[in-house]
Amino acid sequence: MDLPPLPLDRDDERPLATQLADALRAATAGGAFRAGDRLPSTRALATTLQVSRTVTAAAYDQLLAEGWAVGRRGAGTFVVGTPAGTHAATPRPSTPPARRDPADVDLFAGTPCVEVLDASVWRRAWRAAADDPPDADPEPVGLPAFRAVVVEHLLRHRGLPAGPDDVLATGGSTGAVAELARTLPTGARVAVEEPGYQRAVAALRAAGLVVVPVPVDASGLVVEALPTGLAAVYVTPAHQYPMGARLPAARRVALVDRARAEGFLVIEDDYDGELRYDVAPLPLLAGLGPDVVVHLGTASKLLTPTLGAGWMVAPPAVRAAVLDLRDRTGTRPARAGQRVFTAFAAHGDLGRHLRRLRRELASRRAAVAEAVGRAVVGDQAGAHVVVPLPDAAAERAVIAAAGRRGVALDGLARHHLGGPGVHGILLGYAGPSRADLDRALPVVTAALVRVSSGVPRWS
Repeated sequence: MDLPPLPLDRDDERPLATQLADALRAATAGGAFRAGDRLPSTRALATTLQVSRTVTAAAYDQLLAEGWAVGRRGAGTFVVGTPAGTHAATPRPSTPPARRDPADVDLFAGTPCVEVLDASVWRRAWRAAADDPPDADPEPVGLPAFRAVVVEHLLRHRGLPAGPDDVLATGGSTGAVAELARTLPTGARVAVEEPGYQRAVAALRAAGLVVVPVPVDASGLVVEALPTGLAAVYVTPAHQYPMGARLPAARRVALVDRARAEGFLVIEDDYDGELRYDVAPLPLLAGLGPDVVVHLGTASKLLTPTLGAGWMVAPPAVRAAVLDLRDRTGTRPARAGQRVFTAFAAHGDLGRHLRRLRRELASRRAAVAEAVGRAVVGDQAGAHVVVPLPDAAAERAVIAAAGRRGVALDGLARHHLGGPGVHGILLGYAGPSRADLDRALPVVTAALVRVSSGVPRWS
């Protein structure tokens, strides 16, 4: 086995056997050796450390006597671990605190509903993905099998006709935005929704672009409010993030018409467009304007971010610019996630999963609306709703009240570029288990009632 560092100092007054026993004990306590690990033979360890076998045998005898190790006749010496009541010579490093208390029920938006994943199908997809031999050559476009699956998925579930040559694999929607941003001239102006998806904003700014906030209303992006002189517009038309509106057909046509007339690019982030529970989705912007629209999709909200797999359907010039960027920077999407997604889509498993997911999330959304007991904002789609509140103070109060009862909530304030124009709770219902969601909803409801009724906040 590979050995951790076992320092021995021949100038130390302590015997070498004592030093070695201390080093082995510290390595065990620190996790370098784990319970059940077989230690090297005394002869092999003596050769490695360039000491006599008497030193290693004495060190092992000490560990055996203390209970840190156990000898098995004919098999060798094995690590037992730290005996009860024994203090490690070298303590394990502490784990950094999580962003939120892991005991909380986390109702932040953006987490997929992994509870509905069929474990046997998931394992089968990973096993099938592992059947492919290791890669030796770079693949900046994406695996052909993955792109073929994406083409089928887009046609069947999003109504977008595309060919494999129209598709580039990506690392997900935000990563694709970052790549597109780097193909635009430094200092170019890009319009974003306000409130909107702040990770996309950060990706645009990191590329040296000027971000211009444009208001949204109950129908999504206000196309008439777009200024002139734009290089691109970033938009979430199927389910505006975070307010949940669906961009109506007239605005979609108007946006595409302006893009053609003024020469800007439309970046269509379809992050959860497959998740509708009431009516069929409207035609994608990419279907209306394939010459001026870049369509982005991701497996993160459908399955899990573990895959790091997404897709881009773009005009030829945009695809060429992205591939040139990848060639110059040596970046490319990882193929492991593409292989798993491809295998998961085989035999109709992806379609069956989407049907289960829609049923579960529709049920959860209904439970949220009923529990909250007031009108929620957002279409019958996606994995979150907005609970409106009158002002920033009420938003902070609800978040704090729920947090004291172990439920983590997100407010609209942090989703604005400027001062918040609307206030409320962004309530995600996909991430927790159904049991945790059912346990958390009464806490959320009580927090809303107490704050709206003027009752003093919980202590």
